[in-house]
This record gives sequence, C-alpha cells and structure tokens, in this order.
Amino acid sequence: MSLFLSSKPLRRCEEKETLQLMELTVEMSTGLVNFRNLSNSSWQGCSRNNVLKTTVFPILYSLLFLLGIVLNGLAAWVFFSLPSRSHFIIYLKNIVVADVLMTLMFPFKILSDSGLASVGLSIFVCRISSVVFYLTMYISIIFFGFISIDRCRKTLYPFVGTSPKGLTHRKFLSAGIWVSLLALSLPNMILTSKVPKSDHFSCSSLKTELGLKWHEVVNHICQVIFWGNLVAVVVCYTLITKELFKSFARTRVLNTAAQTQQRKMKVRANVFLVLAVFFVCFVPFHFARVPYTLSQTRKHFDCHQKLIIFQVKESTLWLSSLNSLLDPLIYFFLCTSFRDSLFKLLRLSPGKCGALQYSTDTPAESNRTGNRSTQI
Repeated sequence: MSLFLSSKPLRRCEEKETLQLMELTVEMSTGLVNFRNLSNSSWQGCSRNNVLKTTVFPILYSLLFLLGIVLNGLAAWVFFSLPSRSHFIIYLKNIVVADVLMTLMFPFKILSDSGLASVGLSIFVCRISSVVFYLTMYISIIFFGFISIDRCRKTLYPFVGTSPKGLTHRKFLSAGIWVSLLALSLPNMILTSKVPKSDHFSCSSLKTELGLKWHEVVNHICQVIFWGNLVAVVVCYTLITKELFKSFARTRVLNTAAQTQQRKMKVRANVFLVLAVFFVCFVPFHFARVPYTLSQTRKHFDCHQKLIIFQVKESTLWLSSLNSLLDPLIYFFLCTSFRDSLFKLLRLSPGKCGALQYSTDTPAESNRTGNRSTQI
C-alpha cells in the first residue's frame, strides 16, 4: 500500500515534465515559424525580382532588340559594301560590329531578367553574355573617341591625305583594341566559376574572391576609358566647330548671310548629335556604375541599399544600350558615303530624302575648305 502511494508523486512529476517539454516544443516551433516568416519577408523586400526587372526592362530590351537588329543589320550590310579607304570608315566598321554583337546579347538578358531562363542560362548570362555586352560598349566608346580625333585632324589639317600605310596602321590599331579589351574581359568570364547555392542568385555571388577584385579593377579601367574619351570628344568637337565657323567667316563674301547661317546650324546639329549620344547614353551609367560595383565587391552595404543601387544601375544601363539603336542614325547624318550607299542599295533617289539630307549635311564644295563640314 505504501509502495502504491509513493508511486503517485512520481507519476505526477513525470506528467509535469512531459507537459513542460510539450510547451517548450510548441514555443520552439512557433519561434521557428516566426523566424522563417521574418526571413521570407526580408528576402522579398530585398529581392531584385520586382516588376521593374521582370516586366518593364524585358519589354524595353525587346523593343531595342527588334529595332536594333534591323537597323544594325542594315548598317552592317551598307558598311561592308564600302571599301576601307579612310580612317573614318575603318572606325565606323568597328562600331557596327560592336553594335551587332551587343544587340545579339539582348535576348539572353531579356530571358534572364524576366525569369524565363533556366539556371544554366542565367549562369551563361553572368559568365559570358554580360561580359560581351560591356566589351562591345567600350569598343564603341573608344572608336567614337578615335573618330572625333580623326575628324578634328581632318578639319584642322585638311590638306593632309590618307596613305595606304596609314590605313594599314589603323587596321592593326583596331585589332589591337579588340584583343586588349578581350584580354581585360576574359578573367571576368573565367573567375565567375562558383556554383549557385539556390535558384535565386546574383552574378557577383558566382565570382571567386579574386574575381571580385578583378571586377573592381576592370571597372576603374573602364571609367578611365570612358571619361578620357568623353574629354577627347568634347575638346575635338569644340575645335571642329570653332575652325568651321572661321572658315565660314573667310568664305562669307562668296555666300549670302542666309547660306552662312544655314551652314552654321548644320554644324551645330551634327556636333549636338554626337555629344547628345555620349551624355544621354553613357554619362548616367558611369555615375551609377562605381557605387554598384562597390556594392558587389564590398560588404558594408545592406540589402536595401544594394537593391536601390541595382535599380539605378539597370535604368542607366538601358540608356547605354540605347546607343546601339542611335548609332545607325549617327552614321546616316555624319557619313556621306554611308548615306549615298544606303540610297543606292535601297534603290532610292537622294532627291526623295532631299529635305532630310539638306537639313543635316553640308553640300560638297568645290574647294577643300568647304569640304571640311561634309563629315563632322
């Protein structure tokens, strides 16, 4: 009897312990659920997969791709029917190749941003197509800088001709630019070698430690390339404008005031076109790229700061991509040979587009000074 009575407190103790254990288990489960909910809401708040990235930009890039493939395909068709008889044509051909390659990279970005790409394709975008995209952008920037210097030289020293040896040197220079930038870009492809830990990943998460450092170095080099070329473009076109206005003043006796004013307006239009493309397409992106690169390679940015910087970068990157669509317009307005060949290939009479041609280009003059303004 006493043994039976002594077992009751023992049972009560066990029941109490079991009850406490169950309460503890419930509390832990509730805490785990709350933690998961907090993590999910935090991830969703910092996720890049918002409407801007998955819907708006894919639509905008689709428009760029459809228009760009037509215009750049036509530009390539025209330019590669022209012989490379001037530095100007050689440089423009390089820009055409860069623009065609950039345009061909758009579909990969569209699929990746819209969430339609597989994990493998998204990795390809990070390792290959994004790198090619930036490579072609800086190829275009460099050759526009060369064109500005060449136009400036032709305007200031109009009687210096182009020799076959000079053309050969420009072809080797062009090849050297492509090889140099490709060598600069290859490590970005090779060092993006990590395996993604989930289906949601950023390109920087695929880079090795050395890859992140190299990415930052390349960004600084690209900044130097852009700002150096922008200075060259601004200085050269300022000198071109001043020299052409001087030549208009010298030939004022041979022209009416209305003709002189009209020629000045054409020069301003051509100069404005080139500078507008540089300032609208490239300047905003290069202000946004430095903080974006730092947010990828440094650890003192929180997820919300990274998200804002990413959205600014993507918006300005689209403006840079717009350059591939505007370049064919620059060819038409600045390059007489391109315009004439285009009319010929399309079997159009220049007279049908006379108003457009007359408003943007200067008619050929019989003297060398007058010819300065035909290709700015």
